[in-house]
Amino acid sequence: MKKLLASTCLLVGFAGLYAPASAAECGTVVLTVHNVQSAEVLTYVDKFILENGYGCTVETVPGDTVPTTTSMVEKGEPDVSSETWVDLLPEIVPRGLKEGKIVFGAPALPDGGVQGWWIPKYLADAHPDIKTVDDALKHPELFPDPEDSSKGVIFNGAQGWGATVVTAQLYKAYKAADKGFNLLDPGSAAGLDGAIAKAYERKEGFITYYWAPTALLGKYQMVMLQSSAPHDAAEWKRCITNLDCPDPKVSAWPVDKVYTVLTKEFADRATPEVLAYFNTRGWSNDTVGKLMAWQTENQADGEVGAKHFLQENKDLWTKWVPADIAQKVEAAF
Repeated sequence: MKKLLASTCLLVGFAGLYAPASAAECGTVVLTVHNVQSAEVLTYVDKFILENGYGCTVETVPGDTVPTTTSMVEKGEPDVSSETWVDLLPEIVPRGLKEGKIVFGAPALPDGGVQGWWIPKYLADAHPDIKTVDDALKHPELFPDPEDSSKGVIFNGAQGWGATVVTAQLYKAYKAADKGFNLLDPGSAAGLDGAIAKAYERKEGFITYYWAPTALLGKYQMVMLQSSAPHDAAEWKRCITNLDCPDPKVSAWPVDKVYTVLTKEFADRATPEVLAYFNTRGWSNDTVGKLMAWQTENQADGEVGAKHFLQENKDLWTKWVPADIAQKVEAAF
């Protein structure tokens, strides 16, 4: 896996510079709200802290991994992507770093993100011989397509996700179509979650793309299938992340590096105090997983989840900011 850490040094120098920032100093910050629960809630945590702690004017725009990062590199907007799975973009991100169009803040998930193909635990328990993708692909009858029961099914990710391209390429690499499997396009994140929930509640078999940390995997016990081959960074870059590549080879998913990404233009005009925040802030899979589970149980969106996190986890987030900023944030609850 490529090491994409070098550019963080662009921000390290700001880490110790803390001082109150006025609205005039901070100005406007445009944050992207990704169509992924963990990224959405982190964006709203950033929004609350920037507005109430640093006096920024914060605007939000909708986005997803591939189009947002591409826009940041090619158009210089939006300013910040709070959670970006950079290994899903092995062409765009390195090019953006090399050309000085984007820079990294702190890891959004210091322990990384886990992705892959999963099956329900009840099916894995009933068929302990199924441990790898190859094992599962031998049994399309155990994973019936809801639209064509003569075929097995693999649920893909939503449109716009880098992982959706990866799953489509691995579907080719494993020759899953020749083994009796269809690749189902759920259309959206809600469509994917709905397909999983429906099948799981009915105790049906299915293979699905998913990732951790997520509230869904907290609610529905799943087992990740192992790859028949190790992760091949060169193949990942050559073909697995390129939908037009006709001959992908099997490769395991990497444990992804998950960073906050900023445009270089924003990094150049932002105050040192705001940059210091983005170069410090990050949380663990366990922390965000529990938060997302709370959101799901309480039908809370990202804004509500962000405020709940800030109210209930003062010991964590106050380490991201100086004491005077923390006091302002608390006063806004």
